[in-house]
Amino acid sequence: MTDNIESLVLEHLRAIRATQADHGERFSRIESRLSNLEVTVAGMRRDLAHMYGEVVEQHASYDRLAARIDRIERRLELHEG
Repeated sequence: MTDNIESLVLEHLRAIRATQADHGERFSRIESRLSNLEVTVAGMRRDLAHMYGEVVEQHASYDRLAARIDRIERRLELHEG
Protein backbone atom coordinates (compact mmCIF):
# COMPACT_ATOMS: atom_id res chain seq x y z
CA MET A 1 0.00 0.00 0.00
CA THR A 2 2.84 2.38 0.90
CA ASP A 3 4.58 1.58 -2.38
CA ASN A 4 1.43 2.51 -4.29
CA ILE A 5 1.20 5.86 -2.51
CA GLU A 6 4.89 6.59 -3.07
CA SER A 7 4.64 5.76 -6.77
CA LEU A 8 1.49 7.89 -7.05
CA VAL A 9 3.30 10.83 -5.40
CA LEU A 10 6.30 10.34 -7.69
CA GLU A 11 4.00 10.23 -10.72
CA HIS A 12 2.39 13.50 -9.67
CA LEU A 13 5.78 15.10 -9.04
CA ARG A 14 6.96 14.04 -12.51
CA ALA A 15 3.82 15.54 -14.05
CA ILE A 16 4.39 18.78 -12.12
CA ARG A 17 8.01 18.89 -13.30
CA ALA A 18 6.98 18.34 -16.90
CA THR A 19 4.41 21.13 -16.62
CA GLN A 20 6.98 23.46 -15.07
CA ALA A 21 9.44 22.71 -17.87
CA ASP A 22 6.74 23.49 -20.44
CA HIS A 23 5.93 26.77 -18.66
CA GLY A 24 9.62 27.65 -18.58
CA GLU A 25 9.87 27.19 -22.35
CA ARG A 26 6.72 29.26 -22.89
CA PHE A 27 8.03 32.06 -20.68
CA SER A 28 11.29 32.07 -22.60
CA ARG A 29 9.41 32.45 -25.88
CA ILE A 30 7.21 35.19 -24.41
CA GLU A 31 10.28 37.06 -23.12
CA SER A 32 11.88 36.79 -26.54
CA ARG A 33 8.78 38.10 -28.29
CA LEU A 34 8.47 40.93 -25.76
CA SER A 35 12.08 41.90 -26.37
CA ASN A 36 11.40 41.99 -30.11
CA LEU A 37 8.38 44.22 -29.52
CA GLU A 38 10.46 46.57 -27.37
CA VAL A 39 13.06 46.85 -30.12
CA THR A 40 10.32 47.53 -32.68
CA VAL A 41 8.73 50.23 -30.52
CA ALA A 42 12.12 51.86 -29.95
CA GLY A 43 12.68 51.90 -33.71
CA MET A 44 9.27 53.43 -34.28
CA ARG A 45 9.98 56.13 -31.71
CA ARG A 46 13.29 56.88 -33.41
CA ASP A 47 11.56 57.11 -36.79
CA LEU A 48 8.85 59.40 -35.40
CA ALA A 49 11.46 61.67 -33.84
CA HIS A 50 13.28 61.83 -37.18
CA MET A 51 10.05 62.68 -39.02
CA TYR A 52 9.22 65.35 -36.44
CA GLY A 53 12.66 66.85 -37.00
CA GLU A 54 11.99 66.98 -40.73
CA VAL A 55 8.65 68.72 -40.15
CA VAL A 56 10.35 71.31 -37.95
CA GLU A 57 12.98 71.89 -40.66
CA GLN A 58 10.22 72.36 -43.25
CA HIS A 59 8.45 74.90 -41.03
CA ALA A 60 11.70 76.80 -40.56
CA SER A 61 12.27 76.80 -44.33
CA TYR A 62 8.72 78.05 -44.89
CA ASP A 63 9.24 80.83 -42.34
CA ARG A 64 12.47 81.91 -44.09
CA LEU A 65 10.71 81.97 -47.47
CA ALA A 66 7.78 83.96 -46.08
CA ALA A 67 10.22 86.50 -44.59
CA ARG A 68 12.02 86.82 -47.94
CA ILE A 69 8.73 87.33 -49.79
CA ASP A 70 7.69 90.00 -47.28
CA ARG A 71 11.03 91.78 -47.74
CA ILE A 72 10.69 91.62 -51.55
CA GLU A 73 7.13 92.97 -51.42
CA ARG A 74 8.24 95.86 -49.19
CA ARG A 75 11.13 96.74 -51.53
CA LEU A 76 8.82 96.66 -54.56
CA GLU A 77 6.09 98.42 -52.59
CA LEU A 78 3.68 95.59 -53.36
CA HIS A 79 2.71 95.10 -49.73
CA GLU A 80 -1.08 95.12 -49.28
CA GLY A 81 -2.70 96.63 -46.24
